Amino acid sequence: MSTATVPAARQPTMSPTPKFGAAHSLRRLPVQERSAARVRRMLDAAADLIEEVGYDRLSTTAIAQRADVAIGSVYQFFGDKRSLAEALSQRYIDLYFERLTACFDAEPPADWRSGVEAAVAEYVHLYRTAPGFRVLHLADAIDPGRADAITTGGDVIAQQILTGLEQRFGLGGDQPLSETVTVAVETAQALVRLAFRRDAEGDPAAIAEAKRVVCDYLARRLS
Repeated sequence: MSTATVPAARQPTMSPTPKFGAAHSLRRLPVQERSAARVRRMLDAAADLIEEVGYDRLSTTAIAQRADVAIGSVYQFFGDKRSLAEALSQRYIDLYFERLTACFDAEPPADWRSGVEAAVAEYVHLYRTAPGFRVLHLADAIDPGRADAITTGGDVIAQQILTGLEQRFGLGGDQPLSETVTVAVETAQALVRLAFRRDAEGDPAAIAEAKRVVCDYLARRLS
């Protein structure tokens, strides 16, 4: 994976509550706060290192050194660097929906188009602020040859957005709609990546096009 150039002004944006990632990514859940703090440090270290050197050059040894923990502590909770990346991806998915929910609660979207535009805007925000996010792509491009790597971060986002459409706008949860939302999410992700390949802060024209393309596609499919 390539490593993006990151503006010096970028700052990590983390959820105030502990986020450890999907349960399958952890060998065991930390019980004591001291253990939980170590896991948070490991994930923070992994995020910074993925941003700096990319996933291919990431190592559990470097993560342990950056997090100031023993290498045994890494393997106590994570099997390998992939499981760390998956947990970090889930942490960012959790953060994404926390922010999107807060946005909708503060200013409920008038219609689904406004909701889609807000969803794209929050995704762009993570690209700008969350270390490693633009390199990880929610772990969906890491080790693609792995046989059991079926569900991607995009799949998780699509499913939660589908639930939101049902709850907030009364759109049915049938299989065609599920496929439509999945395609819309994958399209938006691809166009946002293009925006950040063009410009380290996200090309405004490409971001606007991402919103337009996804809304137009959904309008055709939902009509």
